[in-house]
Amino acid sequence: MSPDELHLQLRNLRKDDYPQLKVLMDKVYPDIGGAWGEHTILKLVQEFPEGQICLEDNGQLVGVALTVKVKYARFSNPHTYDDLMDARENILNDRKGDAIYGLDVLIHPDYRGYRLGRRLYDARKELCRQSNLKAILAGGRIVNFHKYADEMTPGQYIEAVHRREIYDPILTFQLANDFTVKRLLGKYLPEDKRSVGFATLLEWNNFLYEPSDNILGSRIRNVRIGAVQWQMREIDSVEEMLRQVEYFVDAISSYQSDFAVFPEFFNAPLMGLTDQSQQKDAIRFLAGFTERFKREMSQMAVSYNVNIITGSMPINEDDVIYNVSYLCRRDGTVEEQRKIHVTPHEKRDWVIEGGDQVRVFDTDAGKVGILICYDVEFPELGRLMADEGLEILFVPFWTDTRNAYLRVRHCAQARAVENECYVVTCGSVGNLPQVESLDVQYAQSAVFSPSDFAFPYDAILAETTPNTEQLIFSDLNLDELRYLHHEGSVTNLKDRRTDIYEVTRKW
Repeated sequence: MSPDELHLQLRNLRKDDYPQLKVLMDKVYPDIGGAWGEHTILKLVQEFPEGQICLEDNGQLVGVALTVKVKYARFSNPHTYDDLMDARENILNDRKGDAIYGLDVLIHPDYRGYRLGRRLYDARKELCRQSNLKAILAGGRIVNFHKYADEMTPGQYIEAVHRREIYDPILTFQLANDFTVKRLLGKYLPEDKRSVGFATLLEWNNFLYEPSDNILGSRIRNVRIGAVQWQMREIDSVEEMLRQVEYFVDAISSYQSDFAVFPEFFNAPLMGLTDQSQQKDAIRFLAGFTERFKREMSQMAVSYNVNIITGSMPINEDDVIYNVSYLCRRDGTVEEQRKIHVTPHEKRDWVIEGGDQVRVFDTDAGKVGILICYDVEFPELGRLMADEGLEILFVPFWTDTRNAYLRVRHCAQARAVENECYVVTCGSVGNLPQVESLDVQYAQSAVFSPSDFAFPYDAILAETTPNTEQLIFSDLNLDELRYLHHEGSVTNLKDRRTDIYEVTRKW
């Protein structure tokens, strides 16, 4: 068959296709009885039409995939082929099933070599995703096992096929299409002499499956981020600064954002209200406002229906100063993340100490984490978060020069690639000579993605104009991350060599 003569069409099987289907099944399955009876196929087409997929070439049926719905709990456990049908050879389609079961995939012998089987498998996977079903299950014949039955067990044969020491036309193909062997099925199809009655129970997991049918409880797939590239200003009172904060929260909320993000030490201009001859005393003065900011920003999160990443602020705990960021959820709950690695300036001038753990937080818009500025330059922290399912990493930062900013930026982009997550950086701009340590600042806030086909070519979703007060918005598709984890061009998380290295925590 010349490729120039092909005219392939993928469609659902129709009742009037049965004569061609019978010819095809008789040709492909002469060793196990040939074609199903007409009433069996017609009932399948009637009860689950979208599950019966075929390929035709110029009107001729050249490939077919037959499928039924089943209960995952039942058919992910040992069963036989006969469990799928009744005494009249009606294949049992469970309309309330939460998985699909692959019955047969057959390709006309003259059309082998064109990878048509992959097209049918891909169509099944798309059906599984669109129907929000948990998995595709299948009993896979091991048709070359009879050649090795005297020298190895079925389990050893499956392992040899998996290592590509033995070729099995069915199992090799299924493994190449992302199916995994869950168990060995004995007496699955006793008349299958080539497989000696054995089969593999194969599963393809739908990583987009959402078990809840309650729309209010379902996971958000598209998340909108609003971040404030904050202009440092001379401030006369804490009330004035809180009004400025509320202005931005209101603006971000009006764009139906799920998160509002502020920079590190965004309220540092308040230090201008006290004597700064001793920076150690000035940072303690600033820490005196933190509880109020946390309380009022939490109230804003509820009032404006937006989760707020509060940048960072100093807290005084038993006369020890920490740099802390709060997650103020829009349900009223509050979490905190302390900066782990403090900079030489923070240690020397402000006598700040580092926290001792990082966490991933569940929100109504994904699993998020916070690394404050310098922390993003330590890859171990991001990797620990990735192990807990991190989807969005927030990096509030405060840098004085462009080279300092670029350290944060480049490390943030690396975290996005290696941990297959989104990273949102948010900094402050402007000069405030009357406040010690705030005289020079540089920032270009941005939202970074992993680097693969589903994302922008430069892995930058959005970025601000440098050194200008600005709001930045970006929509993040969490499903694209799940595709990447399982089917990316490269799969960094999945391909880690945990047999030779690992990152562990000590808390």
